[in-house]
Amino acid sequence: MVRKVRRLLTAVAGAVLATVCSLALAGGTVAHAAAPKPKLPPAGVDITGDRLDQPLQLRADTRPAEVNAVLDQVKWLGPTGQQRGPAAKDLGPKYTVVVLSGGNPAKTYDLYPLAKGGPRVYRPAKQPDLSKTRAGWFFGRLTMSETLRSVGVPLERQVDTLSGGIGGGDRVIPEEALDPVQDIDAAMGELQRLLLLNVGVMVVITAGLAGIALLIRRRTR
Repeated sequence: MVRKVRRLLTAVAGAVLATVCSLALAGGTVAHAAAPKPKLPPAGVDITGDRLDQPLQLRADTRPAEVNAVLDQVKWLGPTGQQRGPAAKDLGPKYTVVVLSGGNPAKTYDLYPLAKGGPRVYRPAKQPDLSKTRAGWFFGRLTMSETLRSVGVPLERQVDTLSGGIGGGDRVIPEEALDPVQDIDAAMGELQRLLLLNVGVMVVITAGLAGIALLIRRRTR
């Protein structure tokens, strides 16, 4: 009888202990699940270079348009570029753009907005995220200088580009080339000169034929 009671007490104690352990584990799991996940730092870009005393830090949560505008200058680069770039004296001021992902540097590019012959981009082979990339030179967008200036880089305004908002733009077309009235007047003037030239040629030909006909008539009399 005593043995049965001991066995019963042992079984009950084991069941209670198992229940307590299960509740403790469940409570820990719930507490762990309820704990908020750490928020990752926003993506962005850091810009350093000529006449920038401190890095220009742009973040997607506060300045998304500016971040996208800078990324638009480099995100289209192909897998390979030119192995040789312009001479150092033709490059002009250099600006290094570091792309951040989750608060950590991921990509880096060197931008030369005032390079002779047009803006240039250099992508180093050694990237912060240790990705395999081939070093190369690329022709940059014509809007590079104005885009960098619009986000805070100390560059002079370029009059040879039109900014179509951040990250856009094309070469300026002279206003006179966009004037349809002037184009029509020029075309009419050219047409008039052509007609006068044709009339003059016809008069000369007619006079020549008349003279030949008169000469032949005189000889045949």
